[in-house]
Amino acid sequence: MEAVDNIETQLLTVNDVELAGTLLRVGDLVAIPTETVYGLGANGLAADAMDRIYEAKGRPSDNPLILHVCDQSMVHRLVQHITPLEQRLMDTFWPGPLTITFEKSALVPERATGGLSRVALRCPNHDVCREMIRIAGVPIAAPSANRSGRPSPTTAEAVLHDMKGRIHAIVDAGPCEIGVESTVVQVEDHTVIILRPGGVTKEMLEMVADHVIYDTALHDPTEAPKAPGMKYRHYAPDMPVQVLVGQSLTVAEYMKDIIDTIVQQEPMLQEDCKGKPRIGLLLSEETLENLNAVLPNFTLSVDIIVYGEQAEPISLANRLYDSLLQFNDVGVDTLIVEGCTPVGLGVAVMNRLEKASGGHVTLL
Repeated sequence: MEAVDNIETQLLTVNDVELAGTLLRVGDLVAIPTETVYGLGANGLAADAMDRIYEAKGRPSDNPLILHVCDQSMVHRLVQHITPLEQRLMDTFWPGPLTITFEKSALVPERATGGLSRVALRCPNHDVCREMIRIAGVPIAAPSANRSGRPSPTTAEAVLHDMKGRIHAIVDAGPCEIGVESTVVQVEDHTVIILRPGGVTKEMLEMVADHVIYDTALHDPTEAPKAPGMKYRHYAPDMPVQVLVGQSLTVAEYMKDIIDTIVQQEPMLQEDCKGKPRIGLLLSEETLENLNAVLPNFTLSVDIIVYGEQAEPISLANRLYDSLLQFNDVGVDTLIVEGCTPVGLGVAVMNRLEKASGGHVTLL
């Protein structure tokens, strides 16, 4: 096995799907595009290939992986059985951003499941991705293509930043459409349990199932999570993050108060040789308008990114990870993020922000 940080990483295009599929089949690591985020792909039936995922990401080995399939025909040999409700979910939402956990068959290595008895399967709504899987001829294990704990990449450039020298290839198919990971669900009897919120909302699932609930582990840190990406601090940029949720004017005024406090502390920080603090604000278009009206004149360096409209959570989801990575690039000391109402896709946005901030969420 090649040493991490010493692999020649090829940049491929959508015209290189044959090569990408072949690399995946023989056990190499390839960053693959999906409609949600870029995934770090490897042969999902080869434990040694999945070992390379954990090594490249620095991912804890008890964190399960999602296996990606090109169509429903790949599912049957990977699972013990398919219930009528699980079949309806596949028929309705595949291909798409829904991951379903099934009782795994003996064919699936425990390396793919983090030691759990269930395997997480998804059929992505991305033609290039599904074609690569078809050419590989095996399910592709693919967590997000970033170093463990950091924001997930939604562009090939972001993958290259984290993974150059650590993986064999990156297939550049442009920016991802959705911007947050898939919803992960488990079916028990006639109930759909949401283990991780994502691109398919609770309201969408309720059109197929009579009973849809959120897993209690989403809000209980003492309970063991059952879904990929939910066990450890995740989606986090390099600096401390504080999340504010409320009406846009209230959020703007609270941001002003935080900035005023930092301005008052600035002379003390400079005396301690920490230099002038730099603060980042990630907010909606509505809150920026209010902030411009209340923000004082000061010497503090503030970086502002508008990542969507508060009334449109899909716009916030689409630019969330890319914005967090931009703040990493400019090197802010503290990041204040405006969250959103946890309804529809806003549930997934807030789940990621809670993870990124380590639970530092203020409801205004």
